[in-house]
Amino acid sequence: MTLSRKPLAGSILAVFLVSGTAAAADGYQTPPPELAALVNAPRTPLQSLNPQRDTILQTSRPGLPGIADVSQPELRLAGLRINPGMRAASRFDFGNGLTLVDIASGKSRAVAGLPAHPRIADSQWAPDGKHAALALWGAKGVELWLLDASSAQVRRLGAFHLNAVSGRGFAWMGNQLLVKLVPTRQGPAPLKPSAPTGPNVQQSIGGKLSQTRTYPDLLKTPYDADLLDYQLDSQLALVGVDGKARPIGRPDRYLAVQPSPNRQYLLSARLQRPYSTLVPINRFPQKIEVLDLQGRSLHLVAQRPLLERMPSGNDAVETGPREVSWRADAPATLFWAEARDGGDPEAAAQVRDALYLQTAPFKQPPFKLQELASRFADIQWGRGDLALVSEYWWKTRDLKTWRVRPAEPGKPAELLNRRSSEDRYADPGSPALISNADGQPVLQTSADGGSLYLLGDGASPDGDRPFIDRLDLAGNKTTRLWRSQAPWYEQPLAVLDDGKRALLSREQVETPSNLYLKRLDQADGLRQLTFFPHPTPQLKGVQKRQLRYKRADGVDLSATLYLPPGYDAKRDGPLPMLMWAYPAEFKSADAAGQVTDSPYRFNRIGYWGPEALLARGYAVLDDPSMPIIGVGKQEPNDSYLPQLKMDAQAAVDEVVRLGVADRDRIAIGGHSYGSFMTANLLAHTRLFRAGIARSGAFNRTLTPFGFQSEERSFWQAKDVYQTMSPFNYAEQIKDALLLIHGEADNNPGTFPLQSERMYQALQGLGGTVRLVMLPAESHGYRARESILHMLWEEDRWLDQYVKHAQPRAQEAAAQR
Repeated sequence: MTLSRKPLAGSILAVFLVSGTAAAADGYQTPPPELAALVNAPRTPLQSLNPQRDTILQTSRPGLPGIADVSQPELRLAGLRINPGMRAASRFDFGNGLTLVDIASGKSRAVAGLPAHPRIADSQWAPDGKHAALALWGAKGVELWLLDASSAQVRRLGAFHLNAVSGRGFAWMGNQLLVKLVPTRQGPAPLKPSAPTGPNVQQSIGGKLSQTRTYPDLLKTPYDADLLDYQLDSQLALVGVDGKARPIGRPDRYLAVQPSPNRQYLLSARLQRPYSTLVPINRFPQKIEVLDLQGRSLHLVAQRPLLERMPSGNDAVETGPREVSWRADAPATLFWAEARDGGDPEAAAQVRDALYLQTAPFKQPPFKLQELASRFADIQWGRGDLALVSEYWWKTRDLKTWRVRPAEPGKPAELLNRRSSEDRYADPGSPALISNADGQPVLQTSADGGSLYLLGDGASPDGDRPFIDRLDLAGNKTTRLWRSQAPWYEQPLAVLDDGKRALLSREQVETPSNLYLKRLDQADGLRQLTFFPHPTPQLKGVQKRQLRYKRADGVDLSATLYLPPGYDAKRDGPLPMLMWAYPAEFKSADAAGQVTDSPYRFNRIGYWGPEALLARGYAVLDDPSMPIIGVGKQEPNDSYLPQLKMDAQAAVDEVVRLGVADRDRIAIGGHSYGSFMTANLLAHTRLFRAGIARSGAFNRTLTPFGFQSEERSFWQAKDVYQTMSPFNYAEQIKDALLLIHGEADNNPGTFPLQSERMYQALQGLGGTVRLVMLPAESHGYRARESILHMLWEEDRWLDQYVKHAQPRAQEAAAQR
């Protein structure tokens, strides 16, 4: 355990090196008021459209939780993080109020009956839209509440508590609710043994190469396994709108339970022993079966074994039935995918996956719906002659969409679309879905049944311009019904009235997103439904530009440039700048060069991204393209460093050419994989005066079975792992690096140890480095105190090492 992992109680220990002496700043710090104001800005409510598409449920959200809430007791078991007192997955973001918005009139009604200071965790509309179910965190557990849409009143259902450790704990089943309850007769949690009962042993008896990533929060002892069982144990029940509960079967370790559309059966997945100390819960044994409404087993779908060993590669899958679910447009028909190549992408095979259907009462053998040459990705159900199947092969990025006819055996599938998943310009959009009478999501078709509606981002060289298309199924031809027009960024949320109207979110650079009703056959035809104000009016006037430029090898790049309000390059000269980026791997240079985002989006200046520094007078270059390209058999990471350096050099040259940034006062930063990028750029270039690396990984030998999109193991690509690890080149980092990491990081690969070891290396080498470990924080930081302190650290670091930095030449002369 390093010194930096022993903070004073209730504080952050920040260790840094200044002129060869160590100093510490105790306690949470508060940034300047202009940065603190971003943390205190109002948050946009969550929106949920009812199945009838005539009412929107808005859930208002309070400010960020305090560190006292974030640091509450938490169990970390098999990849889960559990609040043991609530019997629910840990969470800290809750709603605190409800409003109903009538789409036809635009009128709003505040919902009454909530308790004081409610903590609304989840909500779901009933299929008929007359009610919505809510999960509220109460004093003793998760409570089930019911909203009556006609009266805009809520009330609690029953005196029981939900078990929300795995899933939200409730789902509509017609006009009643299927729930997972904390068993009423369950005793106390198992006690931790006062002394060990023996060593904790792991053993492998050999086998084929398998991919085992570095997972956090794994089980370590038999006691951990018993505690997991206790937390997952739940009682299924049906609850009516009167609050009366009827138990189904006996308590068990249910991971998921899904009612059939006709509400006659339950598809359940139950956890089975033995457990593992090597992989998380989603790879533990499961018993997947169909139950009746008394909890009796009617049909075993799959007895999935422990998946400690899997074939290597991102296209690898388990053998046996997977993705098991109900067919949404049929009363009670099971659907699943099954690998035909042993799940091994290295095996030669013409058929990789097969899709199956089996109809209740499950006496007849499964019906093969389709065979696929790559991996099953998704299916959307429509009717007997219409379902859409997507298949994907990660290695080549090949994505196909087929039309299949579930009720017409022997009729061949029709290929609707084939493209590279990286090619955003060619994306035809996603089919619009609606809820059928059973509350199941199905394809939305035109009134005559001959067309689908496609909603897309509309990526183009001019930026994203979302659209609505009508796809004629007979000829596989599309007709454009609507497209977002400058200077607005408009996004379709739902198609209404057989394609005559649409529900849109609509925003401009200075106008926050609000909901509108749009007539698609009229140039204007708009009616505003919500009126959310500008959350940060003090930053109105921020300038935004979409930049396009090239790197040295001719690959097209893009970025979004932000400049402070009132700034004029000719009058004010170059500014200090913060660049914030995240590398991405591509198999095509053309796809890597495609423009992302839109210049017409609202300037959402929040606390998490780099835009916050606009309030302190910095220019910001957000999301500059950092593509890493591997064409054909070449893997992107084979040339990671040369490409990364070209990407960064091109971005710096462009902002300097524009006269908005001072070449000697530019910082680079990023979160997670962007943090890894930051350390690499400081190690291999002198383009930047400082770096901010949040929650990153720096030594790839500590993630030996792959990372990000790298599917080769360390032993298959040793040179790549070693070359890409900035820890190996720590002695080359000559500019100031700020490391920030959550002490409870739950992301595979970015263990807190990564930042600790990087700090120790730089400190020992005499580098300028500061390590800030945030207590109780995960991969993303949640507590108000943590966010404020993060901004304080970033502002202070940039002020010291960037804003007031001397020119490189002048600094070198002074050192001589």
